[in-house]
Amino acid sequence: MSESTAIMSSSVSDEPLPNELFYPGAAAEAGAEFYGTLRISPARMRLQPELDLAVLERYGDAGLFPGLALELITLDGLLVPVQRGQMVKEANPGRTPSFWCAIAQFGRVWREPGDEWSWAAFPLTLVSHRDTHAHQGLVRFRYKERQVSTVQFQFVQQTAPYLLKQHFVAWGSAEARWSEPRAGDPAALRRQAQAELARRLPHRPLSDLAREFQRRRFNEFGAPVREQWRVQSALVRDGVLYYQDARTPYGNFPYPLEMRFGVRSILKAVAAPLALLRLAYVYGPYVLALKIGDYVEGLDAKYRRVRFLDAANMASGFGGSGSWETYPNDPNDGYLEGDYDAWLAAPSHAAKLEQIVRTGRPYPWEPGTVMRYRDQDFYLLGAAIDRFLKVVRGPTADAWDLLRSEVFKPIGIFAAPIVRTREAEGRRGVAWFHSGYYPTLDDLGKIALLFQNRGAAGSRQILHRSLTEDLLNAKDALVQSGDASLGLPAGAERGPNSGNLYKMGFHFIPYVGAESGRQHFLPTMRGWGENEIVLYPNALITIRIAKAGQLPPGQKPNSGPASRAIRMVDRLSPL
Repeated sequence: MSESTAIMSSSVSDEPLPNELFYPGAAAEAGAEFYGTLRISPARMRLQPELDLAVLERYGDAGLFPGLALELITLDGLLVPVQRGQMVKEANPGRTPSFWCAIAQFGRVWREPGDEWSWAAFPLTLVSHRDTHAHQGLVRFRYKERQVSTVQFQFVQQTAPYLLKQHFVAWGSAEARWSEPRAGDPAALRRQAQAELARRLPHRPLSDLAREFQRRRFNEFGAPVREQWRVQSALVRDGVLYYQDARTPYGNFPYPLEMRFGVRSILKAVAAPLALLRLAYVYGPYVLALKIGDYVEGLDAKYRRVRFLDAANMASGFGGSGSWETYPNDPNDGYLEGDYDAWLAAPSHAAKLEQIVRTGRPYPWEPGTVMRYRDQDFYLLGAAIDRFLKVVRGPTADAWDLLRSEVFKPIGIFAAPIVRTREAEGRRGVAWFHSGYYPTLDDLGKIALLFQNRGAAGSRQILHRSLTEDLLNAKDALVQSGDASLGLPAGAERGPNSGNLYKMGFHFIPYVGAESGRQHFLPTMRGWGENEIVLYPNALITIRIAKAGQLPPGQKPNSGPASRAIRMVDRLSPL
């Protein structure tokens, strides 16, 4: 097949199109089948509002849609990206590369009545190897035999930015051409896509569940985050994923279950506990007592006393900055100080270690006694786990590969895009364990269910069961405002008024059941921007994705107390 292009309208509208135009309408007919590679040229995006991009000159052009080469195939009306769920890098970057790479997901193909050309559309998420937020968008083009049109794209929703500082929408068009796919078996590719779709959780709109209860009980869903800062919300009940409409300024997002999110520090409650509990199941609980300094070279000597578990508890005894004598303890003291941005943006593992050594300082207390929020603890833990695996399994072993093959795949997660360090000569980088995971609602629901099921998937035990139970029960969790270095054992201050607890990436939120009067510490995954997943003792799970970070001056993220959503769940099924 020779490459060819069909030139259609490349004009760009004054604002993004209605989202419904990226999904087949009621009168649509079956689109033509195809299998090939769509090569999209880089293109300047229109941005609203315009961004101050000077801050990103070191990192890439955030206003440039990246050139992409995406292998696509059709399956019974679906558009199936062969690289779905992967962070696809910019193809042939210019002198100033794009800030972005992209993740493609399942879309649709169709034909309008009387039209010889077919339409193809799919969700595309802009993400970066330098930051960990995400812009959820849509792409569409027309095709006929060996011809393709100009590609139209728009990015109409996002999770909270950090380096970019601003919320924005982006849209535009790009030239494209069609070429032969890489050698592959189309039938095998379609079977693989069918198998992945078959493993998804049963899913229904949340409105279906609302009809089973009094509608007023759902008024607090997604609270206390204000509606304009919510991206998506869901509830898992009896193994079914109930999801809300994914609202945007241009209509509901037409592929809500395909959206991938920058969940930020929710990764702390995913990567570290899953890896440690899996390794404890395979090799024994001694893994949690291994020392960071024995597996990561060049660190302060105190790291030879920092256990893997201490790092997972953010209790390494290092702080970068912040107060030494603060009581009650402020777990966020010094979090973003110590030149945090330079560490975050450092591209390679060696560069990140250099920043840690340069800015990190040991506090006077021993590891395991005081919690201070610190992304570097989780980054070092991921690097240490990776090195441990290379020692016991060989030089090609990888910490994130362990999770993908031994944890995610058995529970039906087939793609797990993660940010890694960028190393010279194309060497594979170290997976970030502090932030940088881009899951779907389905992925998050399955991970939460694995914890709730005590580390089992059906009859297969994946995680160390008793240690998983200890985690969910907050056994030996640190009181976030406490200080065990004062001579009290860890967790001794725990009680009705102790506030939040912390263990292995989980926040434990105190709540007293309205009817039962029972005290609970609810296992909670949290990520910057008001992302939150809560596991309840009544077997429910709530998921909230939000973008409530870097807000405009005067804007507030929340309305009312944090317990509003918990009370809603308590009314549905008393805790």
